[in-house]
Amino acid sequence: MSLSRRRFLGYGGAGTAAVLLGTGAWDASTTYAAPSGSGNPFTLGVASGDPRYDSVVLWTRLALDPFAVDGRGGMPAKPVRVEYEVARDERFRHVVRRSSVLATPELGHSVHPEIHGLQPDHEYYYRFRTGHEVSATGRTRTTPHPFSSPRELRFAFASCNAWQDGFFTAYQHLAAEDLDLVVHLGDYLYESGVRTNRRGVVTDPRFHTETFDLARYRLQYSLYKSEAPLQAAHAAHPWIHTIDDHEVENNWAGDLSQADTEPDQDPAVFRIRRAQAFQAMYENMPLRHDQMPSGPDVRLHRRLPYGRLADITMLDTRQYRSDQPCGDGASATCNDRFDPDNTMLGGKQKAWLLDGFRRSNARWQVLGNQAPMGQTDWNPGPETHVWLDPWDGYVAERNEVLGAAQDAGVRNLVVITGDRHQNYALELKRDYADPASATVGTEFVGTSITSGGDGSDTTDQGNQFLAANPHLKFFNSQRGYVRVSVDRFRWRSDFRVVPYVTTPGAPISTRATYLVEDRTPHVHPA
Repeated sequence: MSLSRRRFLGYGGAGTAAVLLGTGAWDASTTYAAPSGSGNPFTLGVASGDPRYDSVVLWTRLALDPFAVDGRGGMPAKPVRVEYEVARDERFRHVVRRSSVLATPELGHSVHPEIHGLQPDHEYYYRFRTGHEVSATGRTRTTPHPFSSPRELRFAFASCNAWQDGFFTAYQHLAAEDLDLVVHLGDYLYESGVRTNRRGVVTDPRFHTETFDLARYRLQYSLYKSEAPLQAAHAAHPWIHTIDDHEVENNWAGDLSQADTEPDQDPAVFRIRRAQAFQAMYENMPLRHDQMPSGPDVRLHRRLPYGRLADITMLDTRQYRSDQPCGDGASATCNDRFDPDNTMLGGKQKAWLLDGFRRSNARWQVLGNQAPMGQTDWNPGPETHVWLDPWDGYVAERNEVLGAAQDAGVRNLVVITGDRHQNYALELKRDYADPASATVGTEFVGTSITSGGDGSDTTDQGNQFLAANPHLKFFNSQRGYVRVSVDRFRWRSDFRVVPYVTTPGAPISTRATYLVEDRTPHVHPA
């Protein structure tokens, strides 16, 4: 791994040595001992992420007591050596890499070794060891070579895990799917305090307060990551991860807090909270060193190719956005949502995105996006009544992005989205105010894993949506995820749903399947 001097000097409070040893840039010294005492330190599972054709990042976080109130996971205030193995087979008879990294208290005893020199489009198995304790085995997979033409990409996308709203059963089903990777589009956790569990029983007081500082964010991640279905989904597939709002605070925008309790919070105070949230996020997710936060800043927008078949472009629609127009609610009269100075992406990220449209040779251009891009009017009458936090609050920039994709000759633009706790299949118009506007792409919005509780197949709101939005072809309000298979000729989205989440053990089924044909930006049922 090569690190520039600028990158080397850019690591902040976590400590340069802690970061480099935790990412595997340097091997950990054999002088660092395993944690003293007995017990399994791998209570939060294992994971892999951001797969490339020749590399992948592995992750685990040591926590003898993941619910320790100080957020230190019951670990000593000293570094711990963690060994890892990567093999071609599940029994580790053909090991291709064996080394060690250092889990430091500065990074919550998490490690993120980046494994290079792997074969393209290959399956690998990995595990960690410290002392006499061995982690669960994880499975990962590299992507095809950038100049290759793979026959198919199989992945799932998910979002919105609210621990208090239900059981993570959908992740158990996702773990069993035959996939190349998983894309998580944000709201991996919710920052609010958890006073009762999913059976209505009062929880441990440690979880009652809202998350504001690093110890409390670490504790919230431990609560979520202790769930066996979520650990299984991480261990089964490499993940590509980004955030939405609840990893920090509901509906935050740039440096602006939207907390109802502190509407006039000093942006400097909010940036401190954001820095704490970002550090906990990095400590608990399979992210590369390029996604290591520097205080309140982290680069999450990135592009991952899947041969010449697809480019997966992950967006960050929180960190650089301007404040929501007319507040962050809904409106039929907010003219500020058309202001060309309003931005979801910020100038630099937008320029990077549009440049990618022009440069990409991929057959399918996939945007990993947080909140719905297509218009979602919920008034069947003449007024256009929309929520202002998603792209409906930033119309000029949406039109600019979609117009640029068409002008650049993007062959197939498909946006995958979370946030809404509902399933949609819809078509993206260059300008929704113009009935004759061209359709330039498609969008699939995936429902939540649990947020919102059990949900239902159809709702009055869904009927209103379908009546008000002729470009919306499918609506559903159950829980689950979207399974995608895409080849050179067709995109297929299977809306995988569970009938309930408030009790465990729900079965999975495919509620609907929608297709997009190559060079035809329209969605239609299978």
